[in-house]
Amino acid sequence: MIIIKKRKRTPWLLSLVVASLLFSASACSNPAAVNTDADLTEYKEGQAAARDLAANTEKPIFDTKALASFNEPWAMTALPTADNESPKLLVTQKTGELFVVDTATGSKTAVAGIPAVAYGGQGGLGDVVLAPDFSTSQQIYLSYAEAGTGGDSGKFGAKVIKAALTGLDTETPSLQALMPIWEQAPKVRGQGHYSHRLLFSPDGQYLYISSGDRQQKAPAQDMSGNLGKIIRLHPDGSVPKDNPFTEDKHEIAKQFWSIGHRNVLGMVFDDAGRLWAHEMGPRGGDEFNLIKKGRNYGWPVVSNGRNYNGTDIPDHDTRPDFAAPHITWTPVISPSSMSIYASGRHNDFPAWQGNALMSGLSSKALIVVDMDAAGNASERYRYDMGARIRNVLSVNGQVWLLEDGKDAKLLQLVSQQALIKPK
Repeated sequence: MIIIKKRKRTPWLLSLVVASLLFSASACSNPAAVNTDADLTEYKEGQAAARDLAANTEKPIFDTKALASFNEPWAMTALPTADNESPKLLVTQKTGELFVVDTATGSKTAVAGIPAVAYGGQGGLGDVVLAPDFSTSQQIYLSYAEAGTGGDSGKFGAKVIKAALTGLDTETPSLQALMPIWEQAPKVRGQGHYSHRLLFSPDGQYLYISSGDRQQKAPAQDMSGNLGKIIRLHPDGSVPKDNPFTEDKHEIAKQFWSIGHRNVLGMVFDDAGRLWAHEMGPRGGDEFNLIKKGRNYGWPVVSNGRNYNGTDIPDHDTRPDFAAPHITWTPVISPSSMSIYASGRHNDFPAWQGNALMSGLSSKALIVVDMDAAGNASERYRYDMGARIRNVLSVNGQVWLLEDGKDAKLLQLVSQQALIKPK
């Protein structure tokens, strides 16, 4: 069990507040000053504001409870449950397996009928999400790396399918009626930067797909292919008529919602309905972006990181025509997934309400990011988890993490009442 230990609370903030209150009291001790009810009210309000400020800067702590182990897990999502039931999760493994996991017991049940995946490098079975009408349709969506055939032999690309998940109440669940929704084009050599993260809009009308640059760089600015883009489709795979590039001469560009991306592995809608995404930078310059219709995010023309060989890439501020990130990280955190914390049947971490939870690979961390009403964003907390974290999922006020690699644990965060001050 990983334990996040308490740290001694440093009273710098409270000292500052007390000092300011003492200064105010000293000013009021002037014989020419007259104490009034208004003065007392202002003083009490100042004390309340100080307490609120101190509370808002304190950092929740937690223990972790290991529930199950996996071999190279990649993604997870929660199945609908009744009020008093523990959640059941769908968990993918890169090697090509999908499991139903009972979080009450840790038991895993394999799902049959998974299509063949091109396992290797960063490729394999990827994301899994439920269809917006899952309760009636039993449809789920999967992404995975697919090997090319014929003229594309030796090349690879991401693919998205939907399928009916049947037999959930049995020991032999399976996928039926598989239907292709989307694929990367062109397929290329190499097995990196697929991205293939899936997200439905809050109203369930649109499916967003992140399509990585496949470590090719230039395709992110090439309108004749869908690499290095964020895709927006209807759930059946058709293209919405209000997508921003419907007038482009390239038919494939009609899929695009935004362009100029490197490797987007996390996308969320916040409480205000805004779409946020993080992506891995090269040598430095991981990004947290507010995704807007038709915007170009600059890769590989600009980046706040450098090439792996050390050569410079112009920063975003040299090209204001490209959308700049709201946060950049150097050294990198290697963000791998993202989930919005929202209370529900549980409220284990009320201090995180509305915040984005991000899993980190090289940083071995859970990162909590705040997005305010004005559209600003900032890192709020960071937790050292002691292992590479592949995925984070918040469901009904509870939080689960998936470690990365072999013998990777599924962890539940167990809230503690004590609070500590952030670093």
